[in-house]
Amino acid sequence: MAQRLATEYVKATLKLSEPQMHQFLRMTEDGRIHQRVKVMENGCQEIVLEDVSGEEVHFPFDRREGFYICELSCRLVNHHLTNVVRKLFMTFKGDGVVHRIYEEFTMTYVYAQGVVRKIVEQTGENIRVIYEYKNTLLELQRVFQARDVEREINQVHTEIDSLLDTRMNASTSEQLQQIDEKLAGHQKRLFELEAY
Repeated sequence: MAQRLATEYVKATLKLSEPQMHQFLRMTEDGRIHQRVKVMENGCQEIVLEDVSGEEVHFPFDRREGFYICELSCRLVNHHLTNVVRKLFMTFKGDGVVHRIYEEFTMTYVYAQGVVRKIVEQTGENIRVIYEYKNTLLELQRVFQARDVEREINQVHTEIDSLLDTRMNASTSEQLQQIDEKLAGHQKRLFELEAY
C-alpha cells in the first residue's frame, strides 16, 4: 500500500459559532498535541496545534458577524497531526480542497460542508476522476425544466407564425402596430427562454 508523504489543505474554510469554538478547543486536547491560543485585535484568534514531533499548524480565526471564520492553507507531514486536522475539518463541516500526496501520485479531495464531493487522482500529467457527487434529483428537475422551456419555445414560435400570417392580411396601421407590439413581446420572451 502506498504511503502518504504529505497532506495539503488549500483554501480550506471553517465557520464556527462560539460554542463550536469551545468544542474545537476541547477536541484538540490530546497527549501528543500541544495547543496555544493567541488572542489578536478585534477578537480574532490564532490557534496553534503542535505535535510532539515539532510540526505545527496555525488556525487563524477572524471574528465576523458572530462567527469565527478560519481560512487555512497548510502542508502536514505528521500522520497524527494530519488525522487531528482531518477530524476537525470534517466535524466542523469545512469547505476546501485537500491534496493527499504520495510518491507516485496525488489524490485531491474536494469538500463541501465536511462531505467529499469529488475525488481526483493525478499521476504525472494524467488526471482521473475517481468519484463525483451527483444530485440526481436536481438533475431530473433541470431536465423537466428544460422540457418545459422547449414546449414554451415551440408555443411562442407557433404564436409568432400566426401573428405574421395575420400581419400580412392587416389593413390598417393600428392593426400593424398592435401585431408588431405582440411580435416584439414574443421576441423578448424567446430571448429570455434561450438563456435557460
